[in-house]
This record gives sequence, structure tokens and C-alpha cells, in this order.
Amino acid sequence: MESLFKQHQDLFLALYRIVLGLLFACHGAATLFGVLGGPQGGPAPAFAEWPGWWAAAIELVAGTMVLLGVATRAAAVVCSGTMAYAYFVVHQPQALFPIENGGEKAALFCWGFLLIAVLGPGRWALSTLRTPQESLAR
Repeated sequence: MESLFKQHQDLFLALYRIVLGLLFACHGAATLFGVLGGPQGGPAPAFAEWPGWWAAAIELVAGTMVLLGVATRAAAVVCSGTMAYAYFVVHQPQALFPIENGGEKAALFCWGFLLIAVLGPGRWALSTLRTPQESLAR
């Protein structure tokens, strides 16, 4: 079983990237456009309102970039940083641990995107279509 996972590690990484990017982009779309159940935790932020509107815009744009595999590492760093900011500014002042302060999603997204930033996009990234020789060399 372990050899199966090792053999298809790049494929599983790509699937992880796609799912994480999709979930993050959906969260941004819900906040900005009131779709998919609308914004969570309150009303939709006004246009360009700090930090809510900007966070949702980053979630939508950078999450889509991660989903598609375009500038994946840079987009994943931005996503990770956004969630670190959300955790430490919004959640952590309420209590120390994520289970107590409601910051589980922020913490998981932060670490998930950091993993993608470190490991790269895996297979099925649009960036590999532009430079197939470089992606095969990795």
C-alpha cells in the first residue's frame, strides 16, 4: 500500500491542491457574492472594506490560482498568510486553542496552503502546460 502512495504521490498532491483551492475560492465567492450559503459569521462586507472584502477577494482569486495550478507557490503563500492573519487577529485573541476560538478552518487552511507552497502544485497544473520540459525534470 505504501508503494502505491509513493508511486502516485504527485497525483495525490495535485488532488489535494485542487480540492483545497476549490474550497478556498468557494469561501471567497460566498462572502463576496452571497452564493453557496452566503458569508459565514455575519453580513457581507462592503466593497473594499478592510479586512473582510480584501480577504474574500484574496480567497477567490488566489484560491482559484491554486486550484488551476497557476503561480501556485506564490498564490499558496498569499493564501497561507491571509489565514495566519485571520487566525491571529480574529480568532486567537478570544482563546489560545483553535477548538476554543473557532479558528480551526483558518489554522487548517493556513497549514494546508503552506504545504502546497513548499511541495509545489503536483500534476495537472496549468503552469506545467506552459513549460512541460521543466515540469518533467522535477
